[in-house]
Formats: sequence, structure tokens, C-alpha cells
Amino acid sequence: MNRHISIDDTTLRDGEQSAGVAFTLEEKLDIARRLATMGVPELEVGIPAMGARECESIQAVANLIAGLALPSKLVAWSRMRAGDIEACRNLKVDLIDISISVSDIHIAKKLKKDRAWVLNNIREMVPRALDLGLEVIVGCEDASRAELDFLLRVAETAERAGARRLRYADTLGVMEPFGVHEAIATLRGISDLEIEMHAHDDLGLATANTLAACRAGATHVNTTVNGLGERAGNAPLEEVALGLSKLYGMSTGVDLSLFPALSDAVADASGRPVAWQKSVVGAGAFTHEAGIHVDGLLKDPETYQSFDPGEVGRSHHLVVGKHSGAHGIMNAYARMGLTLSPAEARELLPDIRAFAERAKRSPADHELLFLYQRLISQSVADRVH
Repeated sequence: MNRHISIDDTTLRDGEQSAGVAFTLEEKLDIARRLATMGVPELEVGIPAMGARECESIQAVANLIAGLALPSKLVAWSRMRAGDIEACRNLKVDLIDISISVSDIHIAKKLKKDRAWVLNNIREMVPRALDLGLEVIVGCEDASRAELDFLLRVAETAERAGARRLRYADTLGVMEPFGVHEAIATLRGISDLEIEMHAHDDLGLATANTLAACRAGATHVNTTVNGLGERAGNAPLEEVALGLSKLYGMSTGVDLSLFPALSDAVADASGRPVAWQKSVVGAGAFTHEAGIHVDGLLKDPETYQSFDPGEVGRSHHLVVGKHSGAHGIMNAYARMGLTLSPAEARELLPDIRAFAERAKRSPADHELLFLYQRLISQSVADRVH
């Protein structure tokens, strides 16, 4: 498709809204610097209405980005209230996401208003933000549960009021890719606004929904590092950027070879360790044990890799265990400078499998050496007798 999709990463806003997560200023600055250095074009950096301390951290991020001459634009998040918008004054951010509920259940039960009030509020509040010199994103909270006809009216009203972008938020993570595609394509067909997809992962579909939105015409997407975010999290930056490139040929300009260090930094700062089998960044994402896979990789990596792990700063890791074959065993010992015959490798297999079952893990190098030495000792003893 050869289209460019802009990532508006919200690790420092929605990511930090994960229950129990609170970044220090130093951690925020480190994460912002790493994101910007990787080429992420927009960073959503906080909620000014939270108070002076939050505003100070937003200004510090802005000073850092400017001081390093990094091109990333900064976004502040705000409710669609005059006071919230005013709190964004003089913070050196470029855009403001003004969020308003658009589903009937939110409008009636949370806001205790009606649809007309929502539209009037957009007409009134967008110009207030423009007067601060900020470009405006109208964030449609709970868009995935809104009636599409009303959402189209929201988009029309936002565009006429001077907004630059509409954020389609699947706030509760209840959408699926086909529905997302239909909704975004319909919006794209009636509006010249930029369209941004904001997906949550409650059903495990945040990445799929984000990719579907891009296929349908979305221009921007929200992501977080490692999928951090409220409840089940947001669409992971690493999955979205890689998926857009590998599946659709869409560019993001993000250099994922720098991602492992950023992933570790966010995991440490948030206190949310990355799952072993997490795609792209998990310790097991490129770890291979099964004999048929290891045999194929040793012959040609293309046989069992969908993309070069070097593209995301990783490499294949071959281990031995219950499902290993002789070639994998021989390779493991060769890595330690020992040349095993196929017969020796086959003799070691029962011991290695028994170890894996008992220890619930792959044997470490020193344990492999012990098993090998025991095999040799037994062979010598058998010859003596």
C-alpha cells in the first residue's frame, strides 16, 4: 500500500494510567527521549488538569525534546472543559486531544447530558484550544459503542469548528477488525479530518483493530510500549509498527532496532515485566527448542522466521529440552566448543528430556556439561567392564 502512518504514542499518558503505575520525572524524560530517538513522531505526554506537578513534567519533556532537536511533536490530553483546556496554556506542546464521550450510555449516564450538548460543546471548546495556538484532536471516547450516524455528525462538527483530527477510541476494547474497518472507512468517506485509532486490548484485539483501521484509511494510531495501559492495555507500539510494515508495506519511520532498551526501560519504570512469550519483545519470542524448528533454522533461518529478529534488535536463541532433536543437541555443545557425534547426541537425549521434565526449564551450559561428562564416564566404565 506504500502509505505512511503516524504513531502518536501514549505511553506517558494512557500507559501511565495503568493501575498502580507512576513514572518519576527522570523515567518520563528517559522514555520520551528513547521514543523520540526511535523516530516516533508524536508523544502524548500527560494531563495538565492534574495540576502543577504534571504541568512541570510536561514542560520538562518539551524542553528535553527541544534541547536535543528531536522532531517529535507533543500532545496534551484534556477533557472537553474550559478549565482543562486553559491548563494547557504555555506548556510548549503542539497538539491537544480534547476528549468527549460520544456513546449514548456515556452521554446519558456519565455526563447526564444529551447529544445536542455534545455537539454544542465541540463547537464551543475547539476554538478555545485553537486560541491557545494548539492544533486540536477531538477525542471520541467510547466511539466503538456510539451510533455511527451520530459519530458522523461529531466528525462534521469537529471539522467545522477547526479541529485537525478525530480520535476513534475503542475505550472498552469491545471492537473487532471488521467492525473497525467499516466504521473508519465510513468516517474516511465523509470527512477530510485526520483519523486516529485508539484501541484497548480487553479482547486481545488491539493490534488487529489498529491494523484494520489503517487499512480503512486511518492516518494516525495510538500505541504504548509493551502494550501498557488501563486494564488489559493499549495497542503495543512494537506490534503495530512491525505489523504495518510487514503485512501492508505501510511505513511509520520508527526504528525498532532500538526497541529492546526502551521496552526494558518501560518495564522497569512501570513495574510491569514483559511476559516471556510476548510478541516481538518477550524473552521467548525468538527462542527455539523443537527439533524440527531448530534443524530448519540451522539449515536456513528463512525456514522458521517470519522476519529477521535483527530488525527489532533481537536474535534467535536455540535451547535444548524435552522436544530437542540430535541436531539441536550437537549445536548446543558446539557452542561450548565440544564436538558431539550424532550417536552421542542421541544418547544424551533421554537425560536432557528427563532434566527438562524435572526442572521445568532448559538445562544451562554447566548442566549440559555435567550430563555430557556423566555420559563419557559411563561409556568408559562400560568399556572397562
